[in-house]
Amino acid sequence: MALDFSDDRRMSRQAMKAELLDAETETALARAWRDERDEQALHRLITAYMRLAISMAGKFRRYGAPMNDLIQEAGLGLMKAAEKFDPDRGVRFSTYAVWWIRASIQDYVMRNWSMVRTGSTSSQKALFFNLRRVQAKFEREAMSRGEELDGHQLREMISREVGVSLQDVEMMEGRLSGSDFSLNAMQSSDDDGREWIDALEDDAPQADAEVEQAHDMAQLRGWLVSAMQGLSERERFIVRERKLRDEPRTLESLGEELGLSKERIRQVEAVAFQKMRKSLEAQSKEVFHFLA
Repeated sequence: MALDFSDDRRMSRQAMKAELLDAETETALARAWRDERDEQALHRLITAYMRLAISMAGKFRRYGAPMNDLIQEAGLGLMKAAEKFDPDRGVRFSTYAVWWIRASIQDYVMRNWSMVRTGSTSSQKALFFNLRRVQAKFEREAMSRGEELDGHQLREMISREVGVSLQDVEMMEGRLSGSDFSLNAMQSSDDDGREWIDALEDDAPQADAEVEQAHDMAQLRGWLVSAMQGLSERERFIVRERKLRDEPRTLESLGEELGLSKERIRQVEAVAFQKMRKSLEAQSKEVFHFLA
């Protein structure tokens, strides 16, 4: 199956006309692709969520890449998400796909950035997309207090804020030093002109959103713990190994350990999920916001 990304405007118009999938249809399409390699199901799933990919691509236009290329990379991330998506996890495909779309676009931007042409680690990505914004924030805060930060102080503050080593900060500053202009430079010579930093989108979550998310996640963990308690010991073991590990185990490896076939492990896993879903639904209707 191939998608044509040659005209971003035409692609955007087509994406806006695409159907909106409900959770049941989405799950059926994902299973058809996973289990039967049904390319029509895959095409329908991808087409329905291209509007999401295009929307995310638009957020990276400020890095100077052509919009058509950004959409193409977003589409590739979307297809990779469809390939790896597990519809039995009870998570909407759009929620899962966001990570793959963003990762694909970020990799493209870093590969094609004039001064950063090497492979990237997660810490280098965090620095690349956040260093200038964080640096400008600290400089403005220091200026408002009538202070002046030297380079070493500023790099240490950035290191703590982004969660990377001081060496990584120094390395990334060198890579970005070339022909970059200051984000605190004025956009025009007019007295009422604004700094370039003001034109950047602030992706940082707001305080109220962070508090709300922390509360929701704590409540969700409580629901999940309660639901897990209703499973048998074998069911809990399979759920933990398949869904809660950093590197989930395969059906085959679990089957070898428990002396069961791959299909039997899948059946036990499906029964465990059904039990958990019933338990969660019985506890609170709010859980649908997390399972939808």
